Amino acid sequence: MKNNFGFILIKPQLGENIGACARSIKNFGFKKLLIVSPKQRFPNPKVKATSVGAYDIIKNAKIYDSVEDAINKFNIIVSLSARKRDINKKHISISRLESLIKSNQKKKIGFMFGPEASGLSNIDLSFSNYILQIPTSDKFKSLNLSHSLTLICYEIFKILNFKKFKKDTKEIKISTKGQISILITHLVKLLENKDFFIPEEKKQSMLLNIYNLIYRLEPNDKEVRILASIISALSKKKY
Repeated sequence: MKNNFGFILIKPQLGENIGACARSIKNFGFKKLLIVSPKQRFPNPKVKATSVGAYDIIKNAKIYDSVEDAINKFNIIVSLSARKRDINKKHISISRLESLIKSNQKKKIGFMFGPEASGLSNIDLSFSNYILQIPTSDKFKSLNLSHSLTLICYEIFKILNFKKFKKDTKEIKISTKGQISILITHLVKLLENKDFFIPEEKKQSMLLNIYNLIYRLEPNDKEVRILASIISALSKKKY
């Protein structure tokens, strides 16, 4: 299913951003980079430098003169925009991406990104099925091109590889409250021998704090024994 996704850069201005985009595409296991009318000569040394180990993505990138040519092999185009446009298109949130992808598993989906300075034009957006906004601070909405693409790659990767993101819950062995109670009894006895609970009227409050502290712990039997040994060692006089 990963080969069904493509990433289309419209008139990118900086070679560094193209290289960083290629790196993110490869990071998340994708392959298709399509570029429409790059401002600088392509490829160039800055593209290669920032692509690091993803220069194969750059070498296999397709270059087009028009948006129409770049999108013609995709069934669905999702365009990224930092602001909501007054255009008759479906605007979706990033949380809708999962349902969109899962309901179109056999279709080729292209994600289109605009130039760094201005973003996609309304004409560019007219080729889209959906317009997607990445939620950001209201005070500063514009994301760097490569950052925007990276977030989308990550979200798609997460959808396709949900098992990698399932929390690995390893069951731990916890001592019984009876074992912890024995530890507390031992501690309290040693504290009483040291006249710790002074003044007497505060003893109940101090005991309550000790109970709250120790009973909420989840030690195993070995850890309870170690705690008991530490407490005993600290209570002994050094000769």
